[in-house]
Amino acid sequence: MANVTVSVPEDLKKKMENAAGVNWSEVARQAFEEAVRRREMLEAAQDIKRLREETKTPGWSGVREIRKWRDADRKQ
Repeated sequence: MANVTVSVPEDLKKKMENAAGVNWSEVARQAFEEAVRRREMLEAAQDIKRLREETKTPGWSGVREIRKWRDADRKQ
């Protein structure tokens, strides 16, 4: 496992020292994992949005397409 050095303000460091029994490495690891997960989700959402824009078909409507298929089913 890699080591990471984190700087915190002096007053926070004193409060951390007074909080007995807290595994600050685990707290930091979880915070880092959450930040990375959120970043990955944001990037994925941006990719999806970009792909939707790139693959848009002018004049195509999902509502019209659904209606077409429903109407075709009724005729059968």
